Amino acid sequence: MCGITGFFNTVRQMSTIEMKSVVQDMSHALYHRGPDNGDIWIDTENGIALGHRRLAIIDISSEGHQPMVSVDGRYVIVFNGEIYNFLELRRELERFGHRFRGHSDTEVMLASFSQWGIHGAIERFNGMFAFALWNSQERVLHLGRDRLGEKPLYYGWCNNTFVFGSELKALRAYPGFHPEINRDALALFLRYSCVPTPYSIYQDIYKLPAGCVLTLNGADAHPKPIPYWSVKKAAELGIAKPFLGSELEAIAEMETLLLEAVGLRMVADVPLGAFLSGGIDSSTVVALMQAQSSQSVKTFTIGFYEKAYNEAEHAKAVAEYLGTNHTELYLTPEDTLAVIPKLPVLYDEPFSDPSQIPTFLVSQLARKDVTVSLSGDGGDELFAGYNRYFWGRSIWQKIGWMPKSLRQIAANALTSLSPQTWDRVFTNFGSVLPGKLKYSTAGDHLHKLAGVLAVSDPEAMYAGLVSHWKEPEAIVIGSCEPATVVSARQSWAQLPDYTQRMMYLDTVTYLPDDILVKVDRASMGVSLESRIPLLDHRILEFAWRLPLSMKIRHGQGKWLLRQILYKYVPKELIERPKMGFGIPIDSWLRGPLREWAEELLDESRLRQQGLFNPKPIQQKWKEHLSCDRNWQYHLWDVLMFQAWLDKHN
Repeated sequence: MCGITGFFNTVRQMSTIEMKSVVQDMSHALYHRGPDNGDIWIDTENGIALGHRRLAIIDISSEGHQPMVSVDGRYVIVFNGEIYNFLELRRELERFGHRFRGHSDTEVMLASFSQWGIHGAIERFNGMFAFALWNSQERVLHLGRDRLGEKPLYYGWCNNTFVFGSELKALRAYPGFHPEINRDALALFLRYSCVPTPYSIYQDIYKLPAGCVLTLNGADAHPKPIPYWSVKKAAELGIAKPFLGSELEAIAEMETLLLEAVGLRMVADVPLGAFLSGGIDSSTVVALMQAQSSQSVKTFTIGFYEKAYNEAEHAKAVAEYLGTNHTELYLTPEDTLAVIPKLPVLYDEPFSDPSQIPTFLVSQLARKDVTVSLSGDGGDELFAGYNRYFWGRSIWQKIGWMPKSLRQIAANALTSLSPQTWDRVFTNFGSVLPGKLKYSTAGDHLHKLAGVLAVSDPEAMYAGLVSHWKEPEAIVIGSCEPATVVSARQSWAQLPDYTQRMMYLDTVTYLPDDILVKVDRASMGVSLESRIPLLDHRILEFAWRLPLSMKIRHGQGKWLLRQILYKYVPKELIERPKMGFGIPIDSWLRGPLREWAEELLDESRLRQQGLFNPKPIQQKWKEHLSCDRNWQYHLWDVLMFQAWLDKHN
């Protein structure tokens, strides 16, 4: 796990001294991603410079240092991530006559490129990676990213120079880089709480999409990413060629795949552990780790004194049953609040998923004892774990038969009364209402229901479910919301079922742009490598071959994954309602964070910045403070951008 950066000055205007100085500054901006070693490589004649910061995991000797030159001198690489099947590839390459100085996966990558070419090699890699590869013979720069987007890579032009890096920090370190806020991307951020690929918060700077290679030569100023693998094709192929075996055979096949995926990710020359929440996904990963380890696996959990947010007790029970070496840390509000000032620098680009805070804290806890930690991310998308897969489907089955005009009338009726008025109605009739209809914020729930009623089809309902600000163009001055995967239906995988379409969209949007960004920045912010076994592409490909009935059963997701886990952990330790990895942002904004928030949301400040329309933001702030509505997520979006802008403007 490392940080990579560099530039390609196509007009070759810089001297050797200038190139060294610039790429060193860009590399140093990524120090936190690789504190063990840093080096650079330049070719002044061709205007190419590569920089690398190393967090040594495999072959921690100097033989693993980067930038690394291939044996034949043709390729030079900087690489972030891990190739988990590198030993298997190495044995195959040795049969072709390749010889190796050390035992790093980077050397294996270089030999693979020499043997099979760029696409031929990358299709053989099982791993998480972002790399820059210079072909000195053809004078071509290749950028590549792993199949599901675990490792980040930004790129774009600064005058006549093509710049790239693991984080925007590195690009900002390039002299003359004066970024302009991309207002269209800012509108997307308000909708999704992250900036979706391929956009970045800066104009003309992009994220390389997952599963793609971008090739740049001096003649092509606008290279396009070329996919070598896609979730879309994997999903469509899985539906076209379904698994025809029995349930027992499916469980056995998936367990074999999971054991191998976990085992491959346990290879390290440094201490290794795992995050454990006590939920299905992380418990499965830890159980399979412990089954393959001769020592107690080190596990880490964050606990909260607020019971509604605490999963530490469940994690402890699982850890005790499996016999792991378990560490838990209970956090006070002061502990979590202290992280907030760090977020704009840590996440580097506006990012407002509130679980960014506990993710950073559990990474910080783990880093005290290990350098690598496995996590259970990806299970919800692959095995249907999110609540919206159940109640979204259920709601549409109940209302989909109604003509849209009738649903619109019902929605108008619900919104004809303010949330406060509805709250009073429910309070007055509370004594005669059944328990399931007694909400403390009934009006808020009814207004949200009205938004669902008004949609034209289930796909529009999904878009509404994943959107915070429904009309971000009205908030961001001068913006025009660009197309994304969610809005461009013609680009979707052809899948027969609504739930499958939701799972697909989450896998290509929410997973890489939110979940994986959160995990990468939080872990790398403390120089910790996070590995995600459930995102082994073979697991994804097999999961898409399985019928929905092996994922969702009796209104509950992850059926097949649960059957595997029950072999290792008693069912009673696992079965409970799903919890998010969250924190009480809503009450904090009315309490300890109120002064901080009011300063960032000040109307005159917003007007002076000229990015946001203050009126709707101020309205939501007032309603939130008065407890009339819970606008925590909408407000957190604006606050995280404002805090980011303070640091980077």
